[in-house]
Amino acid sequence: MSDADRFRDSTQIVLPTEALDGLKRDLDRKFTLSFLEQGDTTRIIGSPVEIKRASDWLSRKGVFVP
Repeated sequence: MSDADRFRDSTQIVLPTEALDGLKRDLDRKFTLSFLEQGDTTRIIGSPVEIKRASDWLSRKGVFVP
């Protein structure tokens, strides 16, 4: 994996939009993130620290974060 790919993976989460049903508002309040909806997927973008924290939070809520 190239450095650019590794950096991108640490600054974004890509999930099906439906996986965020009922969670997006809380996620947006708790963390400094941007959301980009593309069709049926949502790209969550933030700093590596915020993405890690958001990923952990989503996992605790039962959302699989690849």
